[in-house]
Amino acid sequence: MELKEKKPFNKRAFVSVAMFAAALGLPISGLMNHQMQFEPFSQTRHFWMSVHNVSAILFCLFAIMHITLNWTPLMHYIKKIKGVSISKEALLAVALVFVVVAFISSHALHTHAG
Repeated sequence: MELKEKKPFNKRAFVSVAMFAAALGLPISGLMNHQMQFEPFSQTRHFWMSVHNVSAILFCLFAIMHITLNWTPLMHYIKKIKGVSISKEALLAVALVFVVVAFISSHALHTHAG
């Protein structure tokens, strides 16, 4: 019979998976909140608001922990890419996403509550 060596708890893996799990809840609960935005306040609407808020808080906490646990590799990566220039494709992609999101989201600035 072979004895398996017990692995130590991997904090970096735990934090990464927890951050990913919290991130999964955000678009789902955000979509549900968007769908229910004009309904009267109900238990279901409160549930989805709570899911969204708690998921966002957990995501932020685990993101901070992720950065803290990976600070040294992150700094090495940043130092390594200092001399690398951003490609025109990357700039165009970021600009396109920004413009599309801004254009579609701007409808909220033209609605009147009441």
